[in-house]
Amino acid sequence: MSVIKKFAGQTIIYGLSTIASRVLNFFLTPIYVRVYPASVYGIFTELYSFASIINALLSFGMETTFFRYLNKNEYKKETIYSNTFMVIACMSLVFLVLSLSFLNPIAAWLQQGRSTSLSDYETFISLFIFILVSDALSVVPFAKLRADGKPGLYSLLKTINILVFVGLNLLFIFGIPFIIKHHLWFANFLTTWYRPQWIGYVFIANLIASILTLILLLPQLLLLNFKLNKTLLINMFNYSWPVLVANLSFIINENSDKIFLTHLLPPSISHIQAGIYGACCKLAIFLSIFIQAFRLGAEPFFFNHAKEKNSGHTYALIMDYFIIAISLIFVGLVANIEILKNFIKAKDAVQQSLYWSGLKVVPVLLLGYVSLGIYMNLSVWYKLSDQTKYGLYISGVGAILTIVLNIVFIPQFGFVASAYISLLAYGSMMTLSYILGQKHYPIPYHIKKNMAYLCVSVVLVILSFMVFKRNLMVGNSLFFGFILVTLYLEKNNLKKIVS
Repeated sequence: MSVIKKFAGQTIIYGLSTIASRVLNFFLTPIYVRVYPASVYGIFTELYSFASIINALLSFGMETTFFRYLNKNEYKKETIYSNTFMVIACMSLVFLVLSLSFLNPIAAWLQQGRSTSLSDYETFISLFIFILVSDALSVVPFAKLRADGKPGLYSLLKTINILVFVGLNLLFIFGIPFIIKHHLWFANFLTTWYRPQWIGYVFIANLIASILTLILLLPQLLLLNFKLNKTLLINMFNYSWPVLVANLSFIINENSDKIFLTHLLPPSISHIQAGIYGACCKLAIFLSIFIQAFRLGAEPFFFNHAKEKNSGHTYALIMDYFIIAISLIFVGLVANIEILKNFIKAKDAVQQSLYWSGLKVVPVLLLGYVSLGIYMNLSVWYKLSDQTKYGLYISGVGAILTIVLNIVFIPQFGFVASAYISLLAYGSMMTLSYILGQKHYPIPYHIKKNMAYLCVSVVLVILSFMVFKRNLMVGNSLFFGFILVTLYLEKNNLKKIVS
């Protein structure tokens, strides 16, 4: 139990910063949907979807590889740190040169005759290129902070990043217009270049925040020795390329539907559909916060405890509490969707009805995230056993399902198809990971108990959302009843952890 307590403590520290960052970012959503129509928010959704895919390519699976090779104790920490960083730095340099060389064709392909000008698209892409490079160069230094047991510093830097991003968004969206409107200092200067309701300011804010974060990581960057170890590099590439493909497949599962929406539907509705879907996806943020916080604490923890005698029992116990927590969050979010929907409230009735038309897919998206979270927990087996090729196979199946089914069904069903396909892909990955894991690296998970919690949560969500039509009182009664029953059933184990 002391091991579980330590893991919980680390996860809470990461979780607090993640919650602070994501909640602050989440509060930008109602601002965006109020300022930008769905068609413009669709540009935001599309570009960040592409950025997520490219970010996975640039990181090259080196974050996981870094933790794995630290655990092997075959090389000095400084050597592992420097070599993993140099791989990402080289990838980033190649990306920077190639993307800037083909800036105009890329912008023309994305613009495709839409109302936003080609020059604006060129500006947007240029900003994203430098955002992606800055973020990629920060990956390994942040991983080092986690490996060194410095969750506080990690959390501080992440929080500074989001505070700068949010602050600059507020400055561009509200501050500068206020100065111009009331003829305050620098109003004449600001009038010469400021463009009201220009989505590009969001990307500028992101770039400034990313560059500042990289500067704050300078003490970690100064520890690099830039001495290549050829043998280590070859071994890391052999370990990391399946991780890269697996991560890329996961990102495709997560983001390709938004891209397909903008390119498979008629231009007159494509960005509107992507904007509606992207905004409704934001309502799942609290569940994704928990999953991300868990991953930040779990990855180094799992590697560090791989050689412990009862590691399998520990991993199974962590899975128990993970599923309990994620089931409760799932039910709680759906029970309060009538409150949460106000975070995507637009400035007029027409835009509001457009955004809220996507609420019907939120429970489906949330259940997909539940499956994703369980898959991330299950994926420990192929990382610890150096069988990362299975991560490639599993994520590859999910990616194929996502791509093929989206191409087939989006033209007919729009974003509704995307939500159900996302659930199917994550559910398939979760099932495959469990089956293969039990065959190659058995962990004694408590399947009956875990399935019981998941099934009960799904039933409660159906009752709350569909049967009782999102009634707040009924939904929260079911939610609190679920909490009380869970506390009663888990009281003995909880007492041991707390004590």
